[in-house]
Amino acid sequence: MSLVRLNIKGISYSQTQSGAYALVLSEVSGSRTLPIVIGAFEAQSIAIALEKEIKPPRPLTHDLFKTFADRFNIIIKQVIIHKLVDGVFYSSLICERDKIEEIIDTRTSDAIALATRFNAPIFTYENILDKAGIYLKMKDELGAGDEDDLGIEQLIEEPEAEKKSTFSKDTLKQLNEKLEKAVQNEDYELAAKIRDEINKRTS
Repeated sequence: MSLVRLNIKGISYSQTQSGAYALVLSEVSGSRTLPIVIGAFEAQSIAIALEKEIKPPRPLTHDLFKTFADRFNIIIKQVIIHKLVDGVFYSSLICERDKIEEIIDTRTSDAIALATRFNAPIFTYENILDKAGIYLKMKDELGAGDEDDLGIEQLIEEPEAEKKSTFSKDTLKQLNEKLEKAVQNEDYELAAKIRDEINKRTS
């Protein structure tokens, strides 16, 4: 089976599970997307790794793993999402130390959080994309019109609309104070929203 490389397209609130988030991976050389439901902690951890400007006051679990791995010369070469059973994705970390390769079973959310910290590529198999690439199936049924593109973009961009309405009345000074407080409280999802609002006003 051939491997397909994926990129992280975004994270949004899950439409199906309360308190969960949808991590959306996109095919590098195609139009398919792979949505994966993950927990709030993992969503925050991935968001922090992607948003380089926000530094937590204390290391998160995945940061600790990265520090540990660096100290003992362990690298993560790649992540492979290799199985889908009853809606659950199974992944493996392909690690290397002293030119010896090891394969470690892991939850997909943890694997992606680590991949972002090691700059490791993310792959899945063609058959998994065929099975779980639901937006490709929607596109086949609806045609390649703008309507389907909006459906995919809304999954990623709807939280952006919330940012505008939530912080529209705040001044830049108030936003910077809220950003500092959010980081101190380790509310990184809120911090990312505030930072994006600040960037929109100052860019």
